[in-house]
Amino acid sequence: MSAAEHVTSARASWGADIDPLLEALDHAGEAMVARAEAWSVINSGSLELAGLARMRAPLAEALADLPGAVEEAALAPSQRVRPDGEVIDIEHGASLRLKVRPDAPIQIAMTGHYDTVFPAAHPFQTPWREGEVLRGPGVADMKGGIAVMLAALAAFERLPGAKRVGYEVLLSPDEEIGSPSSAVLLAELGKRAHLGLTYEPALADGALVDARKGSANYSLALRGRAAHAGRAFHDGRSAVLAASAAALALDALNGKRDGVTFNIGSIDGGSAVNVVPERAVLRFNVRVPDVESAAWAEAEVHAVVAAASARDGISAHLHGGFTRPPKPLNDQQRTMASWTHRAGQALGLDLKFQPSGGVCEGNNLAAAGCPNIDTLGPCGGGLHSDQEFALIPSFAERAKLSFLMLAGVERGLFDVKSLKS
Repeated sequence: MSAAEHVTSARASWGADIDPLLEALDHAGEAMVARAEAWSVINSGSLELAGLARMRAPLAEALADLPGAVEEAALAPSQRVRPDGEVIDIEHGASLRLKVRPDAPIQIAMTGHYDTVFPAAHPFQTPWREGEVLRGPGVADMKGGIAVMLAALAAFERLPGAKRVGYEVLLSPDEEIGSPSSAVLLAELGKRAHLGLTYEPALADGALVDARKGSANYSLALRGRAAHAGRAFHDGRSAVLAASAAALALDALNGKRDGVTFNIGSIDGGSAVNVVPERAVLRFNVRVPDVESAAWAEAEVHAVVAAASARDGISAHLHGGFTRPPKPLNDQQRTMASWTHRAGQALGLDLKFQPSGGVCEGNNLAAAGCPNIDTLGPCGGGLHSDQEFALIPSFAERAKLSFLMLAGVERGLFDVKSLKS
């Protein structure tokens, strides 16, 4: 059997009436790319409230092309530890939400984020094309992914017949900083949905992610006693030294448990060299492969904090924790991957899957009991740098993949309800 015959055979289960919709998505590829390109021009760094507000306007307009009413969901402030150890509130933009057929018997969570890692002061602000490559801030991560999602949903709405599948689109403004405020919405959505589709970029070679580590971000605020380094050096208690000792203790934990890493991000503290520093903040990240490792890592972190607090004249306060629980490769995730692979075969794709140490909203959905595929956006790379790119041909390709996933659920090719007990 030829390759074309294999594709025809694989696609037959969906019905012949999907072919025109797939063809239309092929023709819509340039429109998807142009949309991502236009959105990329709008700076929407995670903490740029004005830019996030500007970004919401075209997103709301695009969402309005689908059934259902678009609404803004205001987010509560999150907390951040300043370099001096004081805790302050951080305001966030609103999430955008669209519910379509919320009473349908099958519900799908469709999630994405419209923030980027690039603040307004960053030089990387303008997209451009190089042949079949689109470069620019957010073109892959994940304004391009949102464009792919919306095109797939538009095609799904044109699928003939009454729908038994409903979905909720949730677009958040704080994913790149760990979803500190949208996490509650993700958890609620994950509990309601049978499965999730999330639009982080696929890898440049087309591979998708099936399992992810969990991630915790911590800030350890330490306070000692200031003193003159010359006249009263021995009266001082250095918060910077306490932070350094804690950093070394955390780093020494690397290699103690398989798959667990402790990364020291920064130490804020100190001033003039003739002053024993009174304040310091140690910031670090922990990655873990499973919930058991998360519990072990948390215990080790608290032991380090206790040791810091036990130093003469030092007080220590820990802030933060796991904002992204682990997403292990369990039976539900294997089933989701097999369905995605089957949809890929109907397009002539032999999709590969691999684990990732990176984290995203798929972690949050999985923790809420919602199995999901979270790299359904365009293929790309260079993420979080001025080398970010998306492959232009992959926009139409991945929109067709998502459309077949949705159509497969709708037409009973995938027994979605078996995913959740």
